[in-house]
Amino acid sequence: MNTLWLVARLDIKESIRAKWFYIYSIVFGGLIALFFLTGVTQSVVMGFSGLSRLLLVYIQVTIVILPIFILITTVRSIAGDRESHVLEYMLSFPVSLKSYYWGKLLGRFVTVFFPVFVAMIIGVIWGIVKGAAVPWEMLLLYSALLFALTWVFLGIAFFISTLVKSQDIALGTAFFVWIILLAFIDIILIGVMMQSNVSEEIIIFSALANPLETFRIGAISLFDPELTVIGPTAYYILDAFGKNLFMVFSIIYPVVLGTLFAILGYNLFKKRDLL
Repeated sequence: MNTLWLVARLDIKESIRAKWFYIYSIVFGGLIALFFLTGVTQSVVMGFSGLSRLLLVYIQVTIVILPIFILITTVRSIAGDRESHVLEYMLSFPVSLKSYYWGKLLGRFVTVFFPVFVAMIIGVIWGIVKGAAVPWEMLLLYSALLFALTWVFLGIAFFISTLVKSQDIALGTAFFVWIILLAFIDIILIGVMMQSNVSEEIIIFSALANPLETFRIGAISLFDPELTVIGPTAYYILDAFGKNLFMVFSIIYPVVLGTLFAILGYNLFKKRDLL
């Protein structure tokens, strides 16, 4: 267990020294600053204002930026260590494969989740200073959704990182996965619905299997409990789940999926040629 924490601390230190970490932090921190400078919290859209309006805009940003940042900065984690022979050096110490793998994953989770969460908290604190009311329940639920989204893409990224041996292939695979998941939010599913006789239940089930879509609908339900913005699909989701159960599903499902991918990645890491 001690070696696991040591590997995690080492990965955190390496990430903090990397340029991508500062770019990543500036992107989300800068977005929060931009929201305030442009008066987002003072505007009213669909009845939302103040910090509720800030969270609404922040959701729209994170659903696109956060997954691709996690993927492209993480898929090189193990593949890069293997390619640069850092993995061979690390395993020359009394570090087990289990401690190395899960330590890297834990350390990377801290570095990818911390800037996003802190940027949101800074926005909330600034809103409090300005006298805005804090939607605490919404804030807690959205924090849980951010945690789940971060974890699932971290698990996918580590699976890809152990599946391939080249950093270039890892990056290409990560970008391909992101494009496919992003396209399946609406474009492909609409095309399938229009050109085939596939039942609506199967199409909706396929959509909810996409963690991006689950995050999107779960986040929308924070502001629109009736899910009116997604059209007739809302009736099926609300009838099948209900608002509260779907919120639980939108948090638990990505966490479970990310854990499964992380475990699959660990099994591949143990069985394949490491060097």
